[in-house]
Amino acid sequence: MLSLDSLVQDARSLASGADGSSAAVDEVTRQMAICNACRYCEGFCAVFPAMTRRLEFGPADIHYLANLCHNCGACLHACQYAPPHEFAVNVPQAMAKVRGETYVAYAWPQPLGALYERNGLTVSLALAGGLALFLVLALALNGTLWGGDLGGNFYNLFPHNLLVLMFAPVFLWAVLALGIGVTRFLRDVSPATTGQAVGGGDAAKAAHDVMTLKYLDGGHGEGCHNEDDAYSLLRRRAHHLTFYGFMLCFAATSLATVYHYVFGWEAPYDLPSLPKILGAVGGVSLLLGTAGLFRLKWSRHPLHGDAAQKPMDYGFIALLFLTSLTGLLLWWLRGTDALALMLALHLGVVMALFATLPYGKFAHGIFRSASLLRYAVEKRQPSSLALGDE
Repeated sequence: MLSLDSLVQDARSLASGADGSSAAVDEVTRQMAICNACRYCEGFCAVFPAMTRRLEFGPADIHYLANLCHNCGACLHACQYAPPHEFAVNVPQAMAKVRGETYVAYAWPQPLGALYERNGLTVSLALAGGLALFLVLALALNGTLWGGDLGGNFYNLFPHNLLVLMFAPVFLWAVLALGIGVTRFLRDVSPATTGQAVGGGDAAKAAHDVMTLKYLDGGHGEGCHNEDDAYSLLRRRAHHLTFYGFMLCFAATSLATVYHYVFGWEAPYDLPSLPKILGAVGGVSLLLGTAGLFRLKWSRHPLHGDAAQKPMDYGFIALLFLTSLTGLLLWWLRGTDALALMLALHLGVVMALFATLPYGKFAHGIFRSASLLRYAVEKRQPSSLALGDE
């Protein structure tokens, strides 16, 4: 029977000759060989049942497994080979580094992904500030930056059709760039996950796992780890508040567009209209969720993630937080002289958010969803290597 040491040596040999691999991919390959021999964490999340189906790990396998990982930290705290052990197994951190490479490798156009990776927070805030300043100057030049008889209606500053012309290209660019990136990702990882076509049940299972954040429960329902060994559901709740807050805000904007163009009901809309209710609930949820994520990110144990990605993480959290904050302030100050200024700030932040979506932390949700979809497909296939799937 092969010893654990021999498996590690074999993994190192395989990694050194893997086409398209990197140092981060090689490190995950090494750690997966150790985990495959131990299998103590097999029931923790989707990563380990998927791992047991493999004896060898090519770059496509590693990219797939890395994006299945939700970085809950449970396996690190349970591992007998974690630092300071000489094997130094730290699956969450190793997987996080590979995910960071995934965002850059599959970004389209790729140079923009590399730029955002290096300067996430700076680029986010600079872009938001630059766009907002442009709008502020435009309003100042025509004398509408402060005061004026606007009747509490910001469409007297920027007509509805003009706003659509401003945002539609940015939104469509984000959809195009993310679509191309995830299509390339699926093309590469699909052969490594049996290559079978996706069925309706697979899509439903993956959607359930995404919407419920199933794998942020630590494998036992008590939550993940953050700054210490204690279990906590705070990350799961903060992610839920952020995700559903964003979706509610997006739904409010989409419904308002339908109201305007389909039914001819012109904005702005007041309570108790459905767009206003969705926007208000979504804005508060997004504000609370991003504040929670920032606090958790700030206090998180350094072994749980890749420190090099913190600027990217903070940049995305900052843009989401400022989007909700400026949106709520715009509603609150709609009848005051500050309406035009708040509108410029809000529009600048929202445009910066959508312009950077394909090149920041938002991409992890897209790639993780794609990996969960392939996991649902893979679980349906028989495997002589797997000891049992979830």
